Amino acid sequence: MKVTRSSKALSFVAAGLLAFGVSACGSPDSGSSAGGSDGGEALSVGVFLPGSINDTGFMQSGYAGFERIQEFYGDRIDASYVEQVAAADYQQALQRFASQNELVISVGGQTDADVRKIAPQFPDVKFVEIGGPSDAEPLPNLAYYDPQQAEAEFLSGAAAAQSSTSGIVGFVGGVELPAIVNAANAFGNGARFVRPDVTVLAPQYVGDFNDPAKAKQAAGTAYAGGADVLGQIVNLGKQGMEQAAKESGNRLNGGPIPGDCANTVYAGFVRTDIGTEIEYAVSSVLDGTWEAAQVPFGVTTDKGGSDFIVCSTDPAVIAALSDAESAIVSGAVKPY
Repeated sequence: MKVTRSSKALSFVAAGLLAFGVSACGSPDSGSSAGGSDGGEALSVGVFLPGSINDTGFMQSGYAGFERIQEFYGDRIDASYVEQVAAADYQQALQRFASQNELVISVGGQTDADVRKIAPQFPDVKFVEIGGPSDAEPLPNLAYYDPQQAEAEFLSGAAAAQSSTSGIVGFVGGVELPAIVNAANAFGNGARFVRPDVTVLAPQYVGDFNDPAKAKQAAGTAYAGGADVLGQIVNLGKQGMEQAAKESGNRLNGGPIPGDCANTVYAGFVRTDIGTEIEYAVSSVLDGTWEAAQVPFGVTTDKGGSDFIVCSTDPAVIAALSDAESAIVSGAVKPY
Protein backbone atom coordinates (compact mmCIF):
# COMPACT_ATOMS: atom_id res chain seq x y z
CA MET A 1 0.00 0.00 0.00
CA LYS A 2 1.11 3.49 -0.80
CA VAL A 3 1.84 5.65 2.24
CA THR A 4 1.26 9.37 1.70
CA ARG A 5 2.25 11.91 4.30
CA SER A 6 2.64 15.26 2.56
CA SER A 7 -0.18 17.63 1.63
CA LYS A 8 2.00 19.23 -1.02
CA ALA A 9 1.84 18.35 -4.69
CA LEU A 10 4.21 15.76 -6.13
CA SER A 11 4.82 15.18 -9.80
CA PHE A 12 6.00 12.58 -12.27
CA VAL A 13 6.57 12.50 -16.01
CA ALA A 14 4.41 10.20 -18.09
CA ALA A 15 4.17 11.60 -21.59
CA GLY A 16 3.68 14.89 -19.84
CA LEU A 17 3.77 16.41 -16.38
CA LEU A 18 1.07 15.16 -14.00
CA ALA A 19 0.67 16.71 -10.57
CA PHE A 20 -0.48 14.62 -7.65
CA GLY A 21 -1.86 16.08 -4.43
CA VAL A 22 -1.63 13.75 -1.45
CA SER A 23 -2.90 13.73 2.08
CA ALA A 24 -1.66 12.68 5.49
CA CYS A 25 -4.19 9.98 6.15
CA GLY A 26 -2.56 7.09 7.92
CA SER A 27 -0.25 4.20 7.11
CA PRO A 28 -0.34 0.39 7.01
CA ASP A 29 1.20 0.10 10.47
CA SER A 30 -1.00 2.66 12.14
CA GLY A 31 -3.47 0.09 13.40
CA SER A 32 -6.33 1.94 11.71
CA SER A 33 -9.38 0.16 10.37
CA ALA A 34 -10.23 0.12 6.67
CA GLY A 35 -13.84 0.46 6.99
CA GLY A 36 -14.36 -2.60 7.76
CA SER A 37 -14.66 -3.83 11.19
CA ASP A 38 -11.81 -6.28 10.76
CA GLY A 39 -9.09 -3.91 11.97
CA GLY A 40 -7.28 -4.08 8.62
CA GLU A 41 -5.20 -1.52 6.83
CA ALA A 42 -6.51 1.86 5.77
CA LEU A 43 -8.47 1.89 2.54
CA SER A 44 -6.38 3.53 -0.20
CA VAL A 45 -8.50 5.93 -2.23
CA GLY A 46 -7.44 7.83 -5.34
CA VAL A 47 -9.55 10.63 -6.80
CA PHE A 48 -8.81 11.39 -10.46
CA LEU A 49 -9.61 15.01 -11.32
CA PRO A 50 -8.55 15.72 -14.91
CA GLY A 51 -9.22 19.45 -14.55
CA SER A 52 -8.12 22.05 -12.03
CA ILE A 53 -9.31 21.92 -8.43
CA ASN A 54 -9.75 25.69 -8.76
CA ASP A 55 -12.05 25.55 -11.79
CA THR A 56 -15.11 26.85 -9.84
CA GLY A 57 -16.89 23.82 -11.27
CA PHE A 58 -17.00 20.05 -11.12
CA MET A 59 -13.35 19.50 -10.25
CA GLN A 60 -13.45 22.01 -7.40
CA SER A 61 -16.70 20.50 -6.17
CA GLY A 62 -15.12 17.05 -6.29
CA TYR A 63 -12.04 18.28 -4.46
CA ALA A 64 -14.27 19.65 -1.69
CA GLY A 65 -15.59 16.11 -1.27
CA PHE A 66 -12.02 14.81 -1.19
CA GLU A 67 -11.29 17.17 1.68
CA ARG A 68 -14.44 16.07 3.51
CA ILE A 69 -13.60 12.37 3.33
CA GLN A 70 -10.17 13.09 4.78
CA GLU A 71 -11.67 15.00 7.67
CA PHE A 72 -14.47 12.53 8.33
CA TYR A 73 -12.65 9.20 7.97
CA GLY A 74 -9.23 10.20 9.28
CA ASP A 75 -6.85 7.26 9.41
CA ARG A 76 -9.43 4.81 8.10
CA ILE A 77 -8.44 5.94 4.62
CA ASP A 78 -5.20 6.77 2.81
CA ALA A 79 -6.36 9.31 0.22
CA SER A 80 -4.68 11.05 -2.70
CA TYR A 81 -5.77 12.95 -5.79
CA VAL A 82 -4.46 13.86 -9.22
CA GLU A 83 -5.46 17.02 -11.07
CA GLN A 84 -4.84 18.82 -14.37
CA VAL A 85 -4.13 15.81 -16.55
CA ALA A 86 -3.93 16.22 -20.31
CA ALA A 87 -6.37 14.01 -22.23
CA ALA A 88 -3.49 12.22 -23.95
CA ASP A 89 -2.22 11.18 -20.52
CA TYR A 90 -5.45 9.84 -19.01
CA GLN A 91 -4.66 6.17 -19.55
CA GLN A 92 -1.13 6.28 -18.23
CA ALA A 93 -2.16 8.35 -15.22
CA LEU A 94 -5.12 6.08 -14.43
CA GLN A 95 -2.93 3.01 -14.78
CA ARG A 96 -0.40 4.34 -12.32
CA PHE A 97 -3.13 5.57 -10.01
CA ALA A 98 -4.88 2.17 -10.06
CA SER A 99 -1.64 0.41 -9.20
CA GLN A 100 -1.48 2.42 -5.97
CA ASN A 101 -5.09 2.36 -4.76
CA GLU A 102 -7.93 0.01 -3.86
CA LEU A 103 -10.61 2.50 -4.90
CA VAL A 104 -10.21 4.87 -7.86
CA ILE A 105 -12.82 7.60 -8.41
CA SER A 106 -12.71 9.36 -11.77
CA VAL A 107 -14.59 12.64 -12.17
CA GLY A 108 -15.93 13.57 -15.60
CA GLY A 109 -17.45 11.76 -18.55
CA GLN A 110 -14.44 12.78 -20.66
CA THR A 111 -12.48 10.02 -18.90
CA ASP A 112 -14.96 7.24 -19.73
CA ALA A 113 -13.18 5.55 -22.62
CA ASP A 114 -9.91 5.44 -20.70
CA VAL A 115 -11.48 4.25 -17.45
CA ARG A 116 -13.17 1.40 -19.32
CA LYS A 117 -9.81 0.35 -20.78
CA ILE A 118 -7.92 0.50 -17.49
CA ALA A 119 -10.48 -1.03 -15.10
CA PRO A 120 -10.24 -4.58 -16.55
CA GLN A 121 -6.48 -4.48 -16.09
CA PHE A 122 -6.98 -4.13 -12.32
CA PRO A 123 -9.81 -6.53 -11.42
CA ASP A 124 -9.11 -6.21 -7.67
CA VAL A 125 -9.47 -2.41 -7.74
CA LYS A 126 -12.88 -0.81 -7.47
CA PHE A 127 -13.52 2.02 -9.93
CA VAL A 128 -16.21 4.69 -9.82
CA GLU A 129 -16.83 7.10 -12.68
CA ILE A 130 -18.80 10.23 -11.85
CA GLY A 131 -20.62 11.92 -14.71
CA GLY A 132 -20.16 9.22 -17.32
CA PRO A 133 -22.85 8.11 -19.77
CA SER A 134 -26.09 7.36 -17.95
CA ASP A 135 -26.67 4.37 -20.23
CA ALA A 136 -23.16 2.92 -19.88
CA GLU A 137 -22.95 -0.70 -18.86
CA PRO A 138 -21.02 -1.12 -15.58
CA LEU A 139 -18.08 -3.51 -15.60
CA PRO A 140 -17.52 -6.07 -12.84
CA ASN A 141 -15.32 -3.57 -10.97
CA LEU A 142 -16.62 -0.28 -12.43
CA ALA A 143 -19.63 1.63 -11.12
CA TYR A 144 -21.19 4.72 -12.67
CA TYR A 145 -22.48 7.53 -10.46
CA ASP A 146 -24.83 9.83 -12.31
CA PRO A 147 -25.20 13.38 -10.91
CA GLN A 148 -28.29 13.70 -13.12
CA GLN A 149 -27.23 17.21 -14.05
CA ALA A 150 -30.27 17.39 -16.27
CA GLU A 151 -32.59 17.57 -13.27
CA ALA A 152 -30.95 20.68 -11.86
CA GLU A 153 -30.70 22.17 -15.35
CA PHE A 154 -34.45 21.66 -15.81
CA LEU A 155 -34.88 23.86 -12.73
CA SER A 156 -32.31 26.30 -14.09
CA GLY A 157 -34.26 26.61 -17.32
CA ALA A 158 -37.49 27.18 -15.43
CA ALA A 159 -35.96 29.94 -13.34
CA ALA A 160 -34.29 31.51 -16.38
CA ALA A 161 -37.48 31.61 -18.40
CA GLN A 162 -39.56 33.05 -15.58
CA SER A 163 -36.87 35.65 -14.86
CA SER A 164 -36.44 36.67 -18.49
CA THR A 165 -37.84 39.99 -19.64
CA SER A 166 -37.05 39.41 -23.32
CA GLY A 167 -38.67 35.99 -23.41
CA ILE A 168 -35.47 34.49 -24.86
CA VAL A 169 -33.02 32.23 -23.02
CA GLY A 170 -30.06 30.08 -24.04
CA PHE A 171 -27.46 27.59 -22.87
CA VAL A 172 -23.67 27.36 -23.23
CA GLY A 173 -21.91 24.04 -22.65
CA GLY A 174 -18.29 22.95 -22.65
CA VAL A 175 -17.51 19.60 -24.27
CA GLU A 176 -20.45 18.08 -26.16
CA LEU A 177 -20.67 14.97 -23.96
CA PRO A 178 -23.95 13.03 -23.63
CA ALA A 179 -24.53 14.31 -20.08
CA ILE A 180 -23.99 17.91 -21.17
CA VAL A 181 -26.30 17.55 -24.18
CA ASN A 182 -28.97 16.05 -21.91
CA ALA A 183 -28.51 18.95 -19.50
CA ALA A 184 -28.89 21.48 -22.30
CA ASN A 185 -32.07 19.79 -23.50
CA ALA A 186 -33.39 19.74 -19.93
CA PHE A 187 -32.68 23.46 -19.57
CA GLY A 188 -34.84 24.13 -22.62
CA ASN A 189 -37.58 21.80 -21.41
CA GLY A 190 -37.64 23.47 -18.01
CA ALA A 191 -37.92 26.88 -19.65
CA ARG A 192 -40.84 25.76 -21.80
CA PHE A 193 -42.52 23.98 -18.89
CA VAL A 194 -43.09 27.21 -16.97
CA ARG A 195 -43.38 29.51 -19.97
CA PRO A 196 -44.57 27.76 -23.14
CA ASP A 197 -44.11 30.87 -25.27
CA VAL A 198 -40.43 31.33 -24.36
CA THR A 199 -37.82 31.19 -27.13
CA VAL A 200 -34.94 28.82 -26.33
CA LEU A 201 -31.90 29.41 -28.51
CA ALA A 202 -30.01 26.38 -29.84
CA PRO A 203 -27.36 25.28 -27.30
CA GLN A 204 -23.78 26.28 -27.99
CA TYR A 205 -20.88 23.92 -27.15
CA VAL A 206 -17.50 25.59 -27.05
CA GLY A 207 -15.41 22.39 -26.90
CA ASP A 208 -13.74 23.21 -23.58
CA PHE A 209 -15.00 23.62 -20.03
CA ASN A 210 -12.21 25.97 -19.04
CA ASP A 211 -11.78 28.50 -21.85
CA PRO A 212 -13.18 31.88 -20.76
CA ALA A 213 -12.57 33.47 -24.16
CA LYS A 214 -14.62 30.87 -26.04
CA ALA A 215 -17.36 30.94 -23.41
CA LYS A 216 -17.50 34.73 -23.54
CA GLN A 217 -17.84 34.65 -27.31
CA ALA A 218 -20.66 32.10 -27.12
CA ALA A 219 -22.47 34.07 -24.43
CA GLY A 220 -22.04 37.26 -26.43
CA THR A 221 -23.63 35.58 -29.44
CA ALA A 222 -26.59 34.44 -27.35
CA TYR A 223 -27.05 37.86 -25.77
CA ALA A 224 -26.85 39.49 -29.20
CA GLY A 225 -29.56 37.06 -30.29
CA GLY A 226 -31.91 38.49 -27.69
CA ALA A 227 -31.33 36.16 -24.74
CA ASP A 228 -31.15 37.91 -21.38
CA VAL A 229 -30.62 34.87 -19.11
CA LEU A 230 -28.31 31.94 -19.92
CA GLY A 231 -27.71 28.54 -18.41
CA GLN A 232 -24.27 26.96 -18.58
CA ILE A 233 -21.95 24.11 -17.76
CA VAL A 234 -18.50 25.52 -18.48
CA ASN A 235 -16.55 25.64 -15.18
CA LEU A 236 -13.81 28.28 -15.63
CA GLY A 237 -15.56 29.41 -18.77
CA LYS A 238 -18.03 31.18 -16.49
CA GLN A 239 -15.47 33.94 -16.09
CA GLY A 240 -15.93 34.82 -19.75
CA MET A 241 -19.70 34.47 -19.59
CA GLU A 242 -19.80 36.76 -16.57
CA GLN A 243 -17.84 39.38 -18.50
CA ALA A 244 -20.24 39.10 -21.43
CA ALA A 245 -23.20 39.48 -19.08
CA LYS A 246 -21.74 42.56 -17.42
CA GLU A 247 -20.88 44.20 -20.72
CA SER A 248 -24.34 43.59 -22.18
CA GLY A 249 -26.41 44.15 -19.04
CA ASN A 250 -27.72 40.57 -19.01
CA ARG A 251 -27.59 37.62 -16.62
CA LEU A 252 -26.72 33.93 -16.32
CA ASN A 253 -27.27 31.06 -13.94
CA GLY A 254 -24.09 30.06 -12.13
CA GLY A 255 -22.96 26.80 -10.60
CA PRO A 256 -22.20 24.03 -9.93
CA ILE A 257 -20.77 25.73 -6.82
CA PRO A 258 -23.24 28.36 -5.55
CA GLY A 259 -21.95 31.92 -5.49
CA ASP A 260 -23.20 35.19 -4.05
CA CYS A 261 -26.52 36.58 -5.22
CA ALA A 262 -25.12 40.04 -4.45
CA ASN A 263 -23.36 39.69 -7.82
CA THR A 264 -26.24 40.91 -9.95
CA VAL A 265 -25.15 39.16 -13.15
CA TYR A 266 -26.39 35.93 -11.58
CA ALA A 267 -30.10 35.06 -11.68
CA GLY A 268 -29.44 31.95 -9.59
CA PHE A 269 -27.12 29.00 -9.12
CA VAL A 270 -27.27 25.33 -9.97
CA ARG A 271 -25.78 23.36 -7.10
CA THR A 272 -24.25 20.06 -8.19
CA ASP A 273 -22.16 18.63 -5.37
CA ILE A 274 -19.80 16.09 -6.91
CA GLY A 275 -18.25 15.69 -3.48
CA THR A 276 -21.44 13.97 -2.32
CA GLU A 277 -20.74 11.16 -4.77
CA ILE A 278 -17.12 10.84 -3.69
CA GLU A 279 -18.32 10.53 -0.10
CA TYR A 280 -20.87 7.91 -1.13
CA ALA A 281 -18.24 5.85 -2.97
CA VAL A 282 -15.91 5.76 0.01
CA SER A 283 -18.72 5.05 2.46
CA SER A 284 -20.08 2.17 0.38
CA VAL A 285 -16.68 0.49 0.10
CA LEU A 286 -16.01 0.89 3.80
CA ASP A 287 -19.37 -0.52 4.85
CA GLY A 288 -19.33 -3.32 2.28
CA THR A 289 -22.31 -2.16 0.21
CA TRP A 290 -20.38 -1.05 -2.89
CA GLU A 291 -21.64 -2.53 -6.13
CA ALA A 292 -20.79 -2.16 -9.79
CA ALA A 293 -23.99 -0.46 -10.89
CA GLN A 294 -25.49 2.72 -12.31
CA VAL A 295 -26.22 4.80 -9.21
CA PRO A 296 -28.36 7.94 -9.66
CA PHE A 297 -28.04 11.10 -7.56
CA GLY A 298 -29.90 14.38 -7.85
CA VAL A 299 -33.17 16.12 -7.15
CA THR A 300 -35.36 13.02 -7.57
CA THR A 301 -33.31 10.69 -5.35
CA ASP A 302 -32.81 10.29 -1.63
CA LYS A 303 -29.04 10.73 -2.13
CA GLY A 304 -29.36 14.41 -3.06
CA GLY A 305 -26.37 16.26 -4.42
CA SER A 306 -28.13 18.87 -6.53
CA ASP A 307 -30.73 21.64 -6.47
CA PHE A 308 -31.23 25.19 -7.68
CA ILE A 309 -30.75 28.36 -5.66
CA VAL A 310 -32.75 31.27 -7.02
CA CYS A 311 -31.59 34.83 -6.41
CA SER A 312 -34.90 36.48 -7.22
CA THR A 313 -37.48 37.33 -4.57
CA ASP A 314 -40.18 37.58 -7.23
CA PRO A 315 -43.05 35.30 -6.11
CA ALA A 316 -43.68 34.29 -9.74
CA VAL A 317 -40.11 33.02 -10.14
CA ILE A 318 -40.20 31.16 -6.83
CA ALA A 319 -43.56 29.59 -7.69
CA ALA A 320 -42.35 28.55 -11.14
CA LEU A 321 -39.29 26.90 -9.66
CA SER A 322 -41.42 25.06 -7.10
CA ASP A 323 -43.80 23.83 -9.80
CA ALA A 324 -40.92 22.61 -11.94
CA GLU A 325 -39.33 20.72 -9.06
CA SER A 326 -42.64 19.12 -8.07
CA ALA A 327 -43.18 17.99 -11.65
CA ILE A 328 -39.88 16.12 -11.95
CA VAL A 329 -39.94 14.71 -8.42
CA SER A 330 -43.44 13.29 -9.00
CA GLY A 331 -42.43 11.90 -12.37
CA ALA A 332 -45.09 13.91 -14.18
CA VAL A 333 -42.37 15.41 -16.38
CA LYS A 334 -39.05 14.02 -17.54
CA PRO A 335 -36.19 16.52 -17.69
CA TYR A 336 -35.18 15.46 -21.22
